[in-house]
Amino acid sequence: MNEDEVEGVAIANLIGMDERSVVGWVYRWNTGALAVMWDVNGPQRVSKCLPDLSDAEKREIDFGGLTQIPRRDSWQDQS
Repeated sequence: MNEDEVEGVAIANLIGMDERSVVGWVYRWNTGALAVMWDVNGPQRVSKCLPDLSDAEKREIDFGGLTQIPRRDSWQDQS
């Protein structure tokens, strides 16, 4: 990584509720920060990350919140 530019590397896959689909990725930036990037379908409920992250890393990306994202069909009910 070039220290003059902000760059990120994917460090984990976010796995959907079907336990097999990759719905997003966790990136570690050269600044040390972590961030979530979603696939083209946007935020979805997550069941786990592979490889597993440390408890501190999970807190940084609010993994608990990622496991509570409403189902898409429930969003339509709110319209």
